[in-house]
Amino acid sequence: MSTLKFIFELKSLSRLIFSLLLILQVLFTNHLFSQNKGNTFRFPAEFEQQQAVWLSWDNEDPWVQATIGNIVKGLFGKVPVKIATSNAQVQKSAKETLNKMGIDVSFIQFHILPGARLWIRDNGAQFLVNDEKDMAAVDFNWSNYGYYDWLLSTRPQLALYFMAMKMSSEENQYSDADKEMASIVRARRIKSELAMEGGSLETNGKGVLLQSEQVTLQRNPDWTKEEIEEEYLRIMNIKKVIWLKNGTADDSRSFVPNNGYVSLGTGGHTDEFVRFADAHTILLAWIDEEDINKHPLNRINHQRMLENYNILKNATDQDGNPFRIIKIPLPNVIEWTAEIVEKAGNMEFDKLEANRLAPDDGRTIGDKVTRVASVSYLNFLVSNGVLINASYTNHGTSIEHEAKVRALFKEAFPNLEQVWIDALPLNRMGGGIHCITLQEPLHKTPDKLIFP
Repeated sequence: MSTLKFIFELKSLSRLIFSLLLILQVLFTNHLFSQNKGNTFRFPAEFEQQQAVWLSWDNEDPWVQATIGNIVKGLFGKVPVKIATSNAQVQKSAKETLNKMGIDVSFIQFHILPGARLWIRDNGAQFLVNDEKDMAAVDFNWSNYGYYDWLLSTRPQLALYFMAMKMSSEENQYSDADKEMASIVRARRIKSELAMEGGSLETNGKGVLLQSEQVTLQRNPDWTKEEIEEEYLRIMNIKKVIWLKNGTADDSRSFVPNNGYVSLGTGGHTDEFVRFADAHTILLAWIDEEDINKHPLNRINHQRMLENYNILKNATDQDGNPFRIIKIPLPNVIEWTAEIVEKAGNMEFDKLEANRLAPDDGRTIGDKVTRVASVSYLNFLVSNGVLINASYTNHGTSIEHEAKVRALFKEAFPNLEQVWIDALPLNRMGGGIHCITLQEPLHKTPDKLIFP
């Protein structure tokens, strides 16, 4: 059999498999729509009272570990902390390292979660509550940030190989993390066939959800906006979805170069560019006029955020009232040179794997690219009287610029203590403080929480 004939037949088989999977998905989705009748659970806002904050331990990078430690210190005395580890050995290592940082681990609940990832917000449980303070958790599908779907769309001749990668045991573990968390806290599990990461779910707690088209539609190419909105209504009692267009340029996909720059970002998570400060106030990432020409990505970000601003300016809340919008200037772009290689380790930031580039990109092994960190002041954590955010004054952003930002956060959160830490190790990996934390809302607790 010739190579061309083999590829043609493989493509035909792949299309047949995709068609069958699509039919099964539609049938199963219709079945799901008939379930959860009488569901009274809602998706609470993050500025509401919290029962605990979850993190997941990273056992590789000491700089990331230090960042986790600083977050735990910032939460100390404000909210109980839970840390997930993939196994008992990692848990032992986490306790030893945190002890060396001067953190009393007796005030931390540790849980073994086989599907634990550093970015626990994205594949962890999305918790819901009802008026009786019962708790549920949404079990979304996991698509590894749409990576395998992107590979399938760009390299259809390797469809079966990428499908096998997508269904690997490691990916299945990641996919199961949310339902495992639900089991740990004894929350009701609500299954959804939507593929979604927690970093792209932003709500005001009153039934309004902000969504990034750039993320949600890429993760769910077979769903329409109307179908997605119906699903959010079914599982979370979301009454209104506000669709924004694009996230920041330095949160672009690692495998889709953006105007000559390459990021390890998510492709537009809401927690990088738009957040609720309260039920009526929205924080939006921004580039001031005087900063537009300071970097090529600033021009892109200005255009994108201006488009998002116009959408939000004309949007209304669940009661038909306009939002108050506060523009939060972005920090300076952080960039460095990296070499395209066949294989790179997780922490080798000066390298970029070739399969993260589009097939028609034109660059190959040995070429140099400019990588950028996913930096933003909106990737913050708010919990029970404290706001933990990233500082960039040690990385090229002026003290005066950041002072203006801190004043805006004081305006948005007047009653919160502000804790500012270095989160660059997370930014270089494509995330931030919000990405590695996950709030558990106030609820009827079946177990004894540890509180300092």
